[in-house]
Amino acid sequence: MNIRESNTMPKDDIRSRLGLRPVINVSGTMTSLGASIVVPQAVEAVSAILTEFVELGDLHRRASTVIAELTGAEAGFITASCSAAISLAVAAAMTGRDLAAIERLPDTTGLKNEVLIQSGHMVSYGAPVEQAIRLAGAKVVPVGQATGAAAYQLRGAINERTAAALYVVSHHVVDYAQIPLKVFATVAHERGIPVIVDAASEYDLAGFLADGADLVLYSGHKFLGGPTSGIVAGPKEMVRNVYLQNRGIGRGMKVGKEGIVGALAALQAWKTRDHDGIRARERKALDCWVEALDGRAGITARIVPDPTNNPLDRLIISVNPNEARITAWDLADRMAAGDRPVIVRDHEVEHGYFYLDPCNLHPDEEFVVAARLAEELDRARGSNEIIATPFEERLLAREAAILKWPD
Repeated sequence: MNIRESNTMPKDDIRSRLGLRPVINVSGTMTSLGASIVVPQAVEAVSAILTEFVELGDLHRRASTVIAELTGAEAGFITASCSAAISLAVAAAMTGRDLAAIERLPDTTGLKNEVLIQSGHMVSYGAPVEQAIRLAGAKVVPVGQATGAAAYQLRGAINERTAAALYVVSHHVVDYAQIPLKVFATVAHERGIPVIVDAASEYDLAGFLADGADLVLYSGHKFLGGPTSGIVAGPKEMVRNVYLQNRGIGRGMKVGKEGIVGALAALQAWKTRDHDGIRARERKALDCWVEALDGRAGITARIVPDPTNNPLDRLIISVNPNEARITAWDLADRMAAGDRPVIVRDHEVEHGYFYLDPCNLHPDEEFVVAARLAEELDRARGSNEIIATPFEERLLAREAAILKWPD
């Protein structure tokens, strides 16, 4: 295969002006990499509002209308992030519209303050999901075990102190033996407990409400392609109670006019986005990588669907170090190094594989990814010894690197 090269960093790239590496993101919509490529409509809207004044209450009302139109909910609200939305939704479940209680949080004296969550849903998205619950002053109550949860366990965890139940939809959750959302919501609603769904990275804007969620929370800066933001959708009264948290703990999680307008523009653009065209471009990148890896010793590449049924596919690359002369994690790390860094999706790399996600590529970057794969695999094949950093050393090195910031 002739791998076409591409100049992926134009002279006016802001990253070069800031002294930053020109990374190519094949990891996905990851906050640590800037989440997603913001759609042109949102870029234009953000630029237009930055020099103007608005009444934020009215801007939030406009956003509520647009969110309602797209989700089928009665109302909506935009906040700083989906993580912030979790904290604010939990806070709202505890305080309702009581302004005095809102100002007292995280002191929950006299309030229902327990939040149920399946043990298999207690994941980290860069921070523990249960911490987002605790930030509001609530107590986390695990349901079941990581290896499984049942309706009777959820039913048995509900008591007079239960304020809400949180359900997480993510590729990080345990993907077997968990309570389905419809059953989870039915059991919770039997006792009048509201269900909050964390659907940060999901495309489905209406299905979770249809399956019994009371509040659904999304990231505006992932699949929607907006600026960093969180989106809340649900019944008018419950969404209003989330909005009222801006008078309390939500003040530190507030979103600016640019975030609201940008998320609005991204939501409106979603209605007319050429989803089929996007899938075709993504498939072209996947096919390019499959062809580039065909016949490579120790490398198996196959296209797999998204585990939470989003309409996208990824390439899983399995590495046999005895034949490829390199481990999967060393290959991932070497791809991320140098002056043409490519960041892969390596959250399960200790199992001997990583993923390439095509959803955040600029034009022709797929060819650079293919060239970098060929470059590193050729280098490994020429090594006298198998390149195999002990995995535990890799883990400790990454932890140490976190603590070195800002140096």
